[in-house]
Amino acid sequence: MTRKPELLVPAGSLKELERYLQAGADAVLIGEAKYGMRLPGDMELPDIGEAVRIAHERGAKVYVRVNNLMGNHILEDVRGYVKRLAELGVDAVEFGDPAVLQIVREEAPQLNLHWNSEMTTTNFATANYWGSKGASRVVLARELNMDELTGMHPALKIEAEVQVHGMTNIYHSKRSLVQSYMTHQGRPVDPQSDLGLTRGLFLIEAERRDEKFPIYEDVNGTHIMSSDDICILEDLHMLMAADVDSFKIETILKPIGYNETVIASYRQAIDTYAQDPEQYELDEAWIDAIREIQDPERELSFGFFYKEQVY
Repeated sequence: MTRKPELLVPAGSLKELERYLQAGADAVLIGEAKYGMRLPGDMELPDIGEAVRIAHERGAKVYVRVNNLMGNHILEDVRGYVKRLAELGVDAVEFGDPAVLQIVREEAPQLNLHWNSEMTTTNFATANYWGSKGASRVVLARELNMDELTGMHPALKIEAEVQVHGMTNIYHSKRSLVQSYMTHQGRPVDPQSDLGLTRGLFLIEAERRDEKFPIYEDVNGTHIMSSDDICILEDLHMLMAADVDSFKIETILKPIGYNETVIASYRQAIDTYAQDPEQYELDEAWIDAIREIQDPERELSFGFFYKEQVY
């Protein structure tokens, strides 16, 4: 049997966490909106402690997002926050700002660090640089294609994480753009109830009216997401053959039942490949299960996996 890559899933509540672990996730990504961006739910320290207990009892890991855009005013709060995360037994924090790396090294050096700079993680040298500064994992850019992803691993000196399913972020602003627009139109809204993950707002371009880009706002500003969902299940074996360490399924803006089905399908693919890589074949039932519940207005696509890149 070959080594299995980790199956990582963001969870927005303890209920989601338990159901995703039951469906087959090896690790969960959680966090508090004050410190982390684009989370499927807000989990404060007491819940994070309970999440660690639940996950560790099942042999799973808990990672916490501390990837917000950090202003001077919040740095002291981050210092105390990461100390508490370490005390609670969190396995790693995901960061983008070097200030977080420095704080973790000073206050909680036992915490693993996963570097996620969103779209700029495009080469092994930059990843290895952050590895030399203390990161143990790099979250590779969603804009990389299959050749770039599979060709990078031999030169990487730290773990690599790749998103294999779900929507991706294509725009972020710290400004509350939708709330400002609504107010300008004379329709003021409560951002906590009207502009959160459940509102169902879309951005539609004049030239591409058949594509809907989900948009929502939270305490961290405005987020616009992709109009389709990555699904690389058909070619997951290529990433496994390249020894990618962690596969992430993005769960944001999806119902729990949908995410459970996706997790179960990828779990079966990973386990089957690990059992006998030479004889591995995709079972169409795995991807059919996803197609049956896929939002008809959101295409399953390969994302950037098979797009030629020009730098």
